[in-house]
Amino acid sequence: MNPKRISRLTLIGLLLLGLQGIAWGQASRLPNFTELVKNNRAAVVNISTTQTIDQSSSKQQAMPNLPKDSPFNQFFKHFFGNPPQSQGEEKVQSLGSGFIISSDGYILTNNHVVKNADSIIVQLSNHRELPAKLVGADERTDIALLKIKATDLPTVTIGDSDKLQVGQWVLAIGSPFGLQYSATQGIVSALGRSLPSDTYVPFIQTDAAVNPGNSGGPLFNTDGQVIGINAEIYSNTGGYMGLSFAIPINVAMNVAKQLKSQGYVTRGYLGVYIQPVTQDLAESFGLKRPVGALVSKVVPDSPAAHAGIKAGDVILKFDGKSVDESDHLPPMVAATPVGRTVTVVVQRNGHRKELHATIAKLPAKTASSPSAEHSESTLHITAADLSPAQREKLKLGKRGVLVKNVQDGAAADAGMRPGDVILTLDNKDVGSVQELSRIAKKLPRGRAVPVLVERNGHTIFLALKIPKNQ
Repeated sequence: MNPKRISRLTLIGLLLLGLQGIAWGQASRLPNFTELVKNNRAAVVNISTTQTIDQSSSKQQAMPNLPKDSPFNQFFKHFFGNPPQSQGEEKVQSLGSGFIISSDGYILTNNHVVKNADSIIVQLSNHRELPAKLVGADERTDIALLKIKATDLPTVTIGDSDKLQVGQWVLAIGSPFGLQYSATQGIVSALGRSLPSDTYVPFIQTDAAVNPGNSGGPLFNTDGQVIGINAEIYSNTGGYMGLSFAIPINVAMNVAKQLKSQGYVTRGYLGVYIQPVTQDLAESFGLKRPVGALVSKVVPDSPAAHAGIKAGDVILKFDGKSVDESDHLPPMVAATPVGRTVTVVVQRNGHRKELHATIAKLPAKTASSPSAEHSESTLHITAADLSPAQREKLKLGKRGVLVKNVQDGAAADAGMRPGDVILTLDNKDVGSVQELSRIAKKLPRGRAVPVLVERNGHTIFLALKIPKNQ
């Protein structure tokens, strides 16, 4: 054989071995969840509930359209229920997941898994079924604590969700569509997500496959510690689409502790309405970049009011923790013990200021035409004075000018709408159309300034910029 050919073959062989070695090395760095599942599977439970509903007011869930001979027909019929045959009451069953946090039978799950249930049955990994008592539930965080009569039960190890980082591997165990003890893996996609349904939970976003029935199940890190409770998915179809959300275990355990000791949850309360800081608003408030929570309104006689926090302040730090996004503040405040005094760092008029607020308990959930109109040419709006009755109703004091019409121009570009009530412009109180016009004419050109408006019972800041050529 030609020596040159032998050399080429040898080189190719070495290259192939090298590539194979790289592949083996990469594979060895991928997590192996085998032992994690073996060690924790027994502490994950299946939860089934029965609820009595009024058929006349209920909406039947759509069962998937499967072939008649599909083996999944009976399974989906169990999950979605049979179509109602007559009016009146009907027993409906639902499925979910949970996990054991103490050997004497305390179990964590989602509130929506057991909400309004007439009976709750917990099935252990050995197929033993036990009735469960609802110790307490918290709708705001979607956490429920159950108790079964048993001893020496296997338990999970609780981790620290505050140490999570984006990119970490995670594993979910649960009962999607009733298929018990299914394990799916993924990574942490994002942290501190705020969803429209809840502002008190900084959700963990993952791409681990989670489907109906996974709710209430644990989310593990690679050390075998629970760092979250699978709670929600983003989906247009009802099935997994790559976005799953879990409640951080630190939040859940704090809730569970309160539910166990007192049966309800107490949250901290500051008393501010906030909004995100955009790039233009950051510029108008003297910030180098969009950061913090912009205070649009302070509730009278609240901890924030007593601390001296004002509308227009941008909260940058709360109790020593940075507030990078406005969504981060509500969970921070809610988790603060009632009666504790915290330091709040705000940006005000281009300067940082330290204030001290004593956190209170979160309270329970608790127009005639104006007298004159004026066309404001700088802002390109038509505005009107408020009547005394309107001021009293809106509780605005001496401030407020009603926006009647918005034409193309700076105000429209800022997002101003008819019906808005202008309270301040460039940090100056506006009490009449004359004041509005006087302030507007002195506004800088080409630089954003803040305008505070009342809209549908809430106050928000807009960033208004007069063009340089106007």
